[in-house]
Amino acid sequence: MTDTSLESALSAIEREADTAVRSLAAALKEAKKVKAAAATGHVRELRQALNTTAQLANQAADAATLLEEGWTFDEERHFAGGAFAKEILALAAEEGVAVFESDDRLLSYPAIVVISPADVTVVIDKKKERRVRPTVLVATLKALQSRGPKFKAEAFLEALAGAYDHVVAKRDLRPGATVKLADIYSVLTLLPGSGRDYTKQEFARDLYLLDQSGVTTTRDRRTLSLPASALTRGSGVLTTVARSGQEKVYAGMSLGGQA
Repeated sequence: MTDTSLESALSAIEREADTAVRSLAAALKEAKKVKAAAATGHVRELRQALNTTAQLANQAADAATLLEEGWTFDEERHFAGGAFAKEILALAAEEGVAVFESDDRLLSYPAIVVISPADVTVVIDKKKERRVRPTVLVATLKALQSRGPKFKAEAFLEALAGAYDHVVAKRDLRPGATVKLADIYSVLTLLPGSGRDYTKQEFARDLYLLDQSGVTTTRDRRTLSLPASALTRGSGVLTTVARSGQEKVYAGMSLGGQA
């Protein structure tokens, strides 16, 4: 099997498996005739069914061997070398599903996909997915897009507010000042290992979901602003993929006004 894509390799082995299934099914059917003939003592039919069963079983064994030998695709190399990601991106584009690569991850609103070459799986929003056939994975991402996100905007806004207050106090800034979202992220991931549990890509995605939710007022009546300022031209900006498939950039935030 010399296929260069996982999709074509799986299609080929699926066709070969279908042949093996038919061979095995034919042998099983004849073996059942042997059982039925033995149960009733139909010796003549028994003898014929035994011969046919042996022939079909040999054919089925050959088909199974060919099936096993037919799978020569190096899936680990395909994943580790980046070819799998490229295959997903190309197929998604053909299917009209917005998927983009960013920092070794695939962004497909509202999902973030991490490719795991070690065990040839993907992780979609922290949930391991072992079904990695490209057409199946793209269909899964398309379904997630149609369902929309499960996102608690109010809770996320309050978490942002707490981190914002920490940064403002630490740097002795005026209330309502604009601070870098990279600094907010640093506060949110202060605990050891939390940066692995909550990545910058997830933070940027959640900022976009909050932005789209229309929730901007905290419990203490302050209003969130995510200004598009000169900060976006500096370092530490956060990028994600919008619902439209376009890149969305975030850099700073402020909380102003208090009733």
